[in-house]
Amino acid sequence: MSLDALTDIARDTIRQALHSGATDAECTISEGSEFGANVRMGELETLKEAGSRGAGLRVLIGKKTGSSYTSDMTPDGIRQMVKAAVELAALTTEDPHVALPDESELGAILGDLKLFYESVAALPAAQKIDAAKRAEAAALSFNPCITKSEGGSFDSSTSCRVFANSRGFAGAYQSTWCSLTAVPVATRGDTMERDYWSTLARDFSGLETPEFVGRTAAERAVRRLGAVKVETTKVPVVFEPRVARSLLGNLFEAVEGRSIYRQASFLANKLGEKIADERITLIDDGTMPGLFGSQPFDDEGVPTRRTMVIEKGVLKAYLLNTYTARKLDMKTTGNASRGITGNAGIGHGNFYIEPGTKSPSEIIADIKNGFYVTELIGSGVNTVTGDYSRGAAGVWIRNGELAFPVSEVTIASTLQEMLNGLGEIGSDLEFRGSISAPTIMIGEMTIAGR
Repeated sequence: MSLDALTDIARDTIRQALHSGATDAECTISEGSEFGANVRMGELETLKEAGSRGAGLRVLIGKKTGSSYTSDMTPDGIRQMVKAAVELAALTTEDPHVALPDESELGAILGDLKLFYESVAALPAAQKIDAAKRAEAAALSFNPCITKSEGGSFDSSTSCRVFANSRGFAGAYQSTWCSLTAVPVATRGDTMERDYWSTLARDFSGLETPEFVGRTAAERAVRRLGAVKVETTKVPVVFEPRVARSLLGNLFEAVEGRSIYRQASFLANKLGEKIADERITLIDDGTMPGLFGSQPFDDEGVPTRRTMVIEKGVLKAYLLNTYTARKLDMKTTGNASRGITGNAGIGHGNFYIEPGTKSPSEIIADIKNGFYVTELIGSGVNTVTGDYSRGAAGVWIRNGELAFPVSEVTIASTLQEMLNGLGEIGSDLEFRGSISAPTIMIGEMTIAGR
């Protein structure tokens, strides 16, 4: 169904809701198709092609809200959805902070954000499967230690999003993405180690080659063979970009509005204060063309924007939707996020730390004794207190060089100490998802080993 046709349905749904007694309403419609191919040891193991379409409605009756959802896009299906949402709203309790954005806050970014590429939808399935096979084959041929594989995979998605509300906003956009992954297994004696590498892009031409993906995954798996558990100590810890992203995920949880108004964050009531090393600048930007956290408007019809969250170590902003903004007596930052239905939560755009000037090799070269982390395990991070403790694996740094693999250790500190105890930020920022980070070195953390 065309974007215009879906937009007409959304507008008509809003009209029906108001006619049925709602004082305000929001309608979201999503339609898309997904492809997934997994190969293992050169043979196609699973193949998935699926399409979906659904509409969600959220209505307000004064300060009461109700939501409903349907995958039946016929006129009767829409009527039933409207009826259910209005009936549910009548049963709920009032919330004084419930409201849609003001009309002055609504809108969308103009211009092409380069989110949609027709070539992804048109790419033949055989070519996608071939890419997965080539990535796995490159991994298997990299080193005699690579004797097994958990597979190669190619995934892609084409989708459209429509949103309309009773304040006069209606918008729509399309997006695509595709990814390629290889997961080889390295063997030495009775020891087996796995690792992976993946590449993600809006367009097929933006992916790394299958051969590069396979070789990189294999190199990482072989590097893990012979891992040891080091003695408990305190040393500098270097997070490679792939795992440094998880630190930013923890910081997002600490600056999103729900955590702030609930006082469930160590950064609550800290606006304007220095909470990190002055080299740390953390940005949320949903306006960057072609990236994975970009979109013309958020899930309340508010334009996405660039928000300076931390600037040179000073906490400048929280990330808010309309509800959390009203709870905190602030303004939305255009970070509303939801599925098809229900109340909006909070999401991020392209959430990243500005890069530094040193390359990863230069950072490592300055460390006499330290730990280069390539994998984090578990979820031992408390964003209320800031306590940080996670299982980790990686490579030990000795005299400025990567010396030997390490596993079965725990790294521990607090997010407060990590933010203020920054050692270096690398120059190697790459946008491989909606959360991105360069190499990050923390001056000292506790390594709990044997």
